[in-house]
Amino acid sequence: MKLLLEREIKTDVFTLGRLYIDGQFKMFTCEDAVREKPGIPVAEWKVPSKTAIPRGSYRVIITFSQRFQKHLPLLLDVPGFSGIRIHAGNTEKDTEGCILLGTGRAQGMVTNSRFAMSVFMPLLEEGLKNGVVTIEVRG
Repeated sequence: MKLLLEREIKTDVFTLGRLYIDGQFKMFTCEDAVREKPGIPVAEWKVPSKTAIPRGSYRVIITFSQRFQKHLPLLLDVPGFSGIRIHAGNTEKDTEGCILLGTGRAQGMVTNSRFAMSVFMPLLEEGLKNGVVTIEVRG
């Protein structure tokens, strides 16, 4: 299974995008602000808890989150970041570099996030049963 996060709306506070699964649009995303400066080490541009992850391709697994006390998707080997998950939330205040999902979006936020996660998790679980799942982050 291939996930694609296409970033569309970038501000100095939040980033909104779209998530595709195997080429089909599935839901909207919300992240922190994109601060990436290509060719410059992450430590030089990252603002802790307020920065979206770098563009790239990452393997996705599901593990137990101590913070959320449930199983959630985890992105592996994100340069300069740890514990990057895909989870429910509405605005950049609900993320510390993680990716939030929603079935709708409004100014600076995604909506229906818990429902979006309830749709996404079975799709991801099925994808993992069939092999490796990756997410490509663009934009």
